[in-house]
Amino acid sequence: MSTESMPEPESLILDAIEAAEAIPDPLVGIVEQTATNPGAPFMPEALEALAALKQDNRAAFEALRSQLKKAGCRVTALDDAIAEENGDQGGRGPTQADILIDLAQSVALFHAPDGSGYADLDINGHRETWPIRAKGFRRWLARRFFEETGGAPSSEALQSALNVIEAKAHFDAPERQVHIRVGGRDGRLYLDLGDEAWRAIEIDATGWRIVDNPPVRFRRASGMKAMPIPLSGGSIETLRSFLNVQTDADFVLVVAWALACLRNRGPYPVIVLSGEQGSAKSTFSAILRALLDPNTAPLRALPREDRDLFIAASNGHVLAFDNVSGLPAWISDTLCRLATGGGFAVRQLYSDQDEVLFDAARPVILNGIEDIVTRPDLADRAVFLTLEPIPEERRRPEQDLWAAFEAERPRLLGVLLDAVAKGLAELPRTKLDKLPRMADFALWATACETALWPSGTFWSAYCGNRDEAVDGVIDADPIAAAVRALMQARTEWTGTASDLLGALAEMAGERVAKSKTWPDSPRALAGRLRRAATFLRKVGIDIGFEREGRARTRIIRITTIGQPAVPESQGPRPSASSAPSAEPSKPNIRNGFASRDLRTVGDPADGSRGETAATIRANPLKSNTETDADGADDIHPPQSAPEKTGWRARL
Repeated sequence: MSTESMPEPESLILDAIEAAEAIPDPLVGIVEQTATNPGAPFMPEALEALAALKQDNRAAFEALRSQLKKAGCRVTALDDAIAEENGDQGGRGPTQADILIDLAQSVALFHAPDGSGYADLDINGHRETWPIRAKGFRRWLARRFFEETGGAPSSEALQSALNVIEAKAHFDAPERQVHIRVGGRDGRLYLDLGDEAWRAIEIDATGWRIVDNPPVRFRRASGMKAMPIPLSGGSIETLRSFLNVQTDADFVLVVAWALACLRNRGPYPVIVLSGEQGSAKSTFSAILRALLDPNTAPLRALPREDRDLFIAASNGHVLAFDNVSGLPAWISDTLCRLATGGGFAVRQLYSDQDEVLFDAARPVILNGIEDIVTRPDLADRAVFLTLEPIPEERRRPEQDLWAAFEAERPRLLGVLLDAVAKGLAELPRTKLDKLPRMADFALWATACETALWPSGTFWSAYCGNRDEAVDGVIDADPIAAAVRALMQARTEWTGTASDLLGALAEMAGERVAKSKTWPDSPRALAGRLRRAATFLRKVGIDIGFEREGRARTRIIRITTIGQPAVPESQGPRPSASSAPSAEPSKPNIRNGFASRDLRTVGDPADGSRGETAATIRANPLKSNTETDADGADDIHPPQSAPEKTGWRARL
């Protein structure tokens, strides 16, 4: 139809449409224009379009704003201009950082004693606790921003908001303790289950139960796995079928160490597993870790520096180091601090003055083929187990072993929790006649043991293990072994450190004296003697340092005690119990790992152990009604005033 046949009004409209020019979108190419002309976004048409875009599609506006900023636009002035265009009399609207800070108002903030900020988040009806600088909180905050605005916050805005939120947590919020896996409050223990609902197990003197919102705060580190829901009615003997332990005493010590791990404070003994290839050391370690603190990487290599060990201790409750070939002096000292509780301080990255501090204790598992613990200070904090090789006809497929363990894990955890509840009830009235180096561990294990076996069982096993450690550490230290050999034919030696270094070199032989482990100066010898003095005193050799004469010459005096210190396995028992019977302990036939008559530590080749072997082979799990513990005092008189006589080769 031609325009001539149309009514005149319609014809005029069509003529106007055809004559009109297409009006371009002012935002098309605005980023490229801004790169050459930073004032392009401030043109009236562009400002009007930006104001409309901000109201209609906030996500698209934020994305375009970010591109304009990169192109060189002054976005702060642009925000003010857009606000004026929209008639906003209050100036520019809230920034992304302002929105993020406002969103964080809904969370409960607090800070830990070290000053780091935390946030309690309400997620699907349960509480989750995250460090403000952790990825978990950043993800939550970014998701809330997207729900609010439909866009993504810039990294700069997110970082600025986190700085403000952390400052508010530090200055305006209360202080609370934050725990990894195990925490405590008001006489109760709490064990983090690690599940998606952030539930925990509450343990007190009356028993244990699962709680949805524990009063303590737990932190979830990467790699933490969930624990099973514990079940009642299990037996601790079931655990023995999964561990290559040969004697009852060894099994008692393993369970005592596990009970210590379920406590919220140390000291924690270091459990040291040694044995040749094929003795299931790694499987032993992995099962203990899976039972007490499951992790996606249960076994790790020994760290190369303090910082790596600090990071591992900050992100896990139990530390397990696999296939350790040897312990350098620095890591041996660090493990001592980690076992009994001590501080670590490392410089914070990208900072000249700030430090990252860690002050806590952690249970540690070490396993290796050789005797890896040779320094007396760490040996005094350790429990030693020697695993026997598993015959080929008694091996089990690893898949079958782990399947059976997973089926029993809830009941095993339940029986351990029952023992912990018993320990909380008995600990206030638990006493020992004498306290070892790991006194708190010994008291805790003694308080828990009556839920599992007769009173006094742990003390007998622990003292026997410490007696074995004395011989092992002395044999591993060439200086201590040379001193013991030197004093075999005399009751006293007096002289300078230089004289003693020569005498010990003659006793040790040329090959040992020229080795790297031999001290190269009298001063180094004095330090080695001080380190070995504790264990030498336990075998009847006392080392003293004196000054004589007007020149105040330093003198070393070595004497032998007439009656060596009573082996701890024959010493005082817990005051409320009698001693276990001296019947030979039974090897672990039930777990099918090894044949009969295998022991954790074999007899010495020279056969000079004497009666100590009978003590170590005693059955600690047998009822102790046959033997009276008070008889031990008649056999071994008090040592308050020892008399100097000849040295005895063995206890």
